[in-house]
Amino acid sequence: MDDRMNKGDKEAMEKEENATVATDDEPEINYRGWKAMPFIIGNETFEKLGAIGTLANLLIYLTTVFNLKSITAATMINVFNGTTNFGTLVGAFLCDTYFGRYKTLGFATAASFLGLLAIQLTAAIPELHPHRCAAKESGECEGPTAGQLAFLLTGLGLMIVGAGGVRPCNLAFGVDQFNPKTEAGKRGIDSFFNWYFFTFTFAQMVSLTLIVYIQSNVSWAIGLGIPATLMFIACVVYFVGSKIYVKVKAIGSPMTSVAQVIVVAIKKRKLKPVEQPWLSLFKYIPPKSINSKLPYTDQFRFLDKAAIVTPQDEIKGDDGSPADPWRLCSLQQVEEVKCLFRLLPIWVSQIMYCVTLVQLHTYAVFQAVQSDRRLGNSNFKIPAASYVVFMMLSLTIFIPVYDRAIVPFLRKIRGKDGGITILQRIGIGMFVSIFTMLVSGMVEQHRRSIALTKPTLGVVPRKGAISSMSASILIPQFILGGLTEAFASIGLIEFYYKQFPENMKSIGGSLFYCGLAGSNYFSSLLIFIIHRTTNRTATGNWLKEDLNKGRLDYYYYIIAGLGILNLGYFLLCASWYKYKGNSDNTPELELPVNGEKQQSDKP
Repeated sequence: MDDRMNKGDKEAMEKEENATVATDDEPEINYRGWKAMPFIIGNETFEKLGAIGTLANLLIYLTTVFNLKSITAATMINVFNGTTNFGTLVGAFLCDTYFGRYKTLGFATAASFLGLLAIQLTAAIPELHPHRCAAKESGECEGPTAGQLAFLLTGLGLMIVGAGGVRPCNLAFGVDQFNPKTEAGKRGIDSFFNWYFFTFTFAQMVSLTLIVYIQSNVSWAIGLGIPATLMFIACVVYFVGSKIYVKVKAIGSPMTSVAQVIVVAIKKRKLKPVEQPWLSLFKYIPPKSINSKLPYTDQFRFLDKAAIVTPQDEIKGDDGSPADPWRLCSLQQVEEVKCLFRLLPIWVSQIMYCVTLVQLHTYAVFQAVQSDRRLGNSNFKIPAASYVVFMMLSLTIFIPVYDRAIVPFLRKIRGKDGGITILQRIGIGMFVSIFTMLVSGMVEQHRRSIALTKPTLGVVPRKGAISSMSASILIPQFILGGLTEAFASIGLIEFYYKQFPENMKSIGGSLFYCGLAGSNYFSSLLIFIIHRTTNRTATGNWLKEDLNKGRLDYYYYIIAGLGILNLGYFLLCASWYKYKGNSDNTPELELPVNGEKQQSDKP
């Protein structure tokens, strides 16, 4: 009986998912739902395996195969990641304005494949990388020629193009395949998000273990060839399903409306503010707008002037819209721009917070290189880049614990649906990031002390002696890094998603990546300043090629100190912030629930 009911439910869901939807103004849409998922999720899985499989160990590749110095390689990785993350903003704009998600994803996946292929060729063809370095300690080695470096940068550039198109579009394209107006479609969207993050976790696990091991211990040519092959499979899988995809056309960038409000506010800057702006300002909402109606807020009141009606402004009689949107904007448009402006101070705090995550993917790997990475009493060495997997495991394990145990507990104590607000969750993550850097500094101090006072385990070419400290002692700082992501990074993604107007969701997703980009660039600047400043001091360069001769622990402590200042700045911004849809004029930290204002916990 149950089997028959389940079968019937499945058939009903498939019929509901596959239902065609048509309006008077739009052609019918045939939603295929889960029938399109094997192609989309398959593409996602192989694409992530390809990209992460190459990038996870790229730092070691640059220092061992291309013979770059550690500081040069770390800077190159930071600039590459920063440019990649900023590229998502360009990708989101081009997707929304011109090409649509289907074409953008197809082009970006192909570009990623060509980029991975180019990087693989630098390992497979001897003429495309420098000669193997024979120096045993900190000696100089032959670096890459201009042509070799140009070929490598071409591959990285193609990967930037690919990531710029994939990251802002992949989730949205999967959601496009489900009918959002049916219950089956809504359940399908929720399930798709779960499957998406599962594939991302799976790709990280495989990349940080199996692929990294092949690259470090078997062959770089084979280890980089596997990701390139997987990316080629991703391209094939994606285009095979082309006939059944729902392909939403580009409808124009929402940033045009933002630009109109700013331009009109500047044009009308000499106008006097109106009394009772919530009643006097021009009100108009397009009939096809997907954005929820926003109440008036008294922040950034200089933008209100964009919605003041003057005798020169003409309004169409048929639908009440402004004749020239570059001379008059609606109150709704103004409030949408205010949402964006309110987010920017919080976004600035993300830049400093994410600097901690950058170190865990760069200098923490160098710590592992000069530590004892043997597994037990065997001669098997864990690849240095594989220790980052503990960060991902910490994040993956903690999320269900937080969702199923901590949130219900806090809900009972505080009587609030979410247990804590989004901004409070972000603040906790920023606090944990400070603790992460303090622990990293203490571990590095211990590792260096053992390397200088006790017998070492050999020498890393061009770096220095290997400390007898077990690299497993590095695991706590990676676990703390996973916890800070579970609180702050996920909180920031949720914050941007919920606080942006509905038609700016792709821009909101890009904003998180832009914050990561800012962190990469700031980290590069910080490395440059520390390197130049400490090179002339009595203690010597803190960021030497040989960590035993440097003071990486001091560098970590500086980041922790900057994190404390950043946390104070964030708390000020959070106390001033008003959540979208809250018309109360009192600054607060609480998230409105069902349109009602919660009481603040502040004294």
